[in-house]
Amino acid sequence: MSLSDVIKTALDQMQYIAKTETVIGEPIIAGNVTLIPVSRVSIGFAAGGGGKDDKCGSGAGTGGGISITPVAFISIKDDKVQVHPVSPSDPILNKIIAAAPDVAKKVSQFFSKKEDAEKEKP
Repeated sequence: MSLSDVIKTALDQMQYIAKTETVIGEPIIAGNVTLIPVSRVSIGFAAGGGGKDDKCGSGAGTGGGISITPVAFISIKDDKVQVHPVSPSDPILNKIIAAAPDVAKKVSQFFSKKEDAEKEKP
């Protein structure tokens, strides 16, 4: 693969990761409240290559990195919209992010049990 092909492939993948849906996340609905995560996306990229030389041959290389950091949540309740900034070092945020999959599962199970109980009522 040529250097230009490698660069094009790397940039295409970075563009896919840094799409709008990454910055403004999927809405999370909990009861009558909708939370929308907002993140900062930082991208770094470098590429280089060398020409053909009788002693050393030729070479090329690329490198890059992407960082996605949560910066805020937008909450929507009824007609009220609020922005809640978060600090990356906020321990509460770390706990929320770590617990999110479990909380979503428990909420889903709760509503399933509630629906099952209502179906069993005469």
